[in-house]
Amino acid sequence: MTAGKDLHQIIVVGGGAGGLELATQLGNTLGKKHRAAITLVDCNMTHLWKPLLHEVAAGALNAYEDELSYMAQAHWHHFRFRLGRMDRLDRSKREISLAPSSDEQGKEYIPRRTLHYDTLIIAVGSITNDFDIPGVKEHCMVLDTRQEADRFHQTLLRHYFAAQTRNVPLRPGQLHIAIAGAGATGVELSAELYEAGKQLVEYGLDRIRPDDVRITLIEASDRILSALSERLSSLTAQALGKIHVQIRTGQRIIKASQEGFHTAQGIFIPAEIKLWAAGIKAPDFLKDLDGLETNSSNQLVVTPALQTTRDENIFSFGDCAACSMPSGGIVPPRAQSAHQQAT
Repeated sequence: MTAGKDLHQIIVVGGGAGGLELATQLGNTLGKKHRAAITLVDCNMTHLWKPLLHEVAAGALNAYEDELSYMAQAHWHHFRFRLGRMDRLDRSKREISLAPSSDEQGKEYIPRRTLHYDTLIIAVGSITNDFDIPGVKEHCMVLDTRQEADRFHQTLLRHYFAAQTRNVPLRPGQLHIAIAGAGATGVELSAELYEAGKQLVEYGLDRIRPDDVRITLIEASDRILSALSERLSSLTAQALGKIHVQIRTGQRIIKASQEGFHTAQGIFIPAEIKLWAAGIKAPDFLKDLDGLETNSSNQLVVTPALQTTRDENIFSFGDCAACSMPSGGIVPPRAQSAHQQAT
């Protein structure tokens, strides 16, 4: 779609569930009728629904079959797509700046660019929050992107194949998987990993015994799925117990090492495969983004109309925005919330 310079320029930054839905809706209405020029900006070429990443990590989902091309979506729904990662904002000029894009060897193939907006919507989602706990960055994997989910899966396969072809006893924790954080991601991943392990043995990795593999969920609060009701939490814990997932609640992690996790309660949980899913925050670049108000989790503070508090031309929603609810607290960082806010 070719956008005229005289059209109102609407830029949506972030092609997650909410941002992609919004760009599509705006394209089908304002874009199709040439009442505004809609541009979606994302640092990836394709979209994969983030709640599916645990299935990619366990090998239960082929990401290439379920991802959606932003260029194709833009073509069919009357908006433009621009590949890039926003890292700067100039509110006086109404411009965003996209960092240079580089390939795997570090060679730049897209230079830094600036895009003008009349209305800017920031929907860049969230990233894992390691709370600056020693060793987490160095020794734990996360599931923020499809690439990270792929990496986890490849690491899992390497550990299983190394165990299958070993000529020495297994190291303590060699096939132990520890997941920090028993929210939805951690709980769902633990169940998927149990099924993946069974399948690998059935496919021929027959030297691996059931007691060689251990999956442990570690949670600082007194129960798993603390955002849900106690009944659902209890039923889920019972279901995980039946598939031999170990649950360690009331354990606050204070250090991660190559060998496992150390907790404030003096417990060491051995695991060479470690995933950190114990909290989220908004991306770091939002903090002090040309004077926009943020909270301690880097979220942009917005009004009930989703406008940022210091600029009426900039909106934000989803995980990266802090929108107060009449009942108290802020809108929870869930896909359902982003969908409602996009609408």
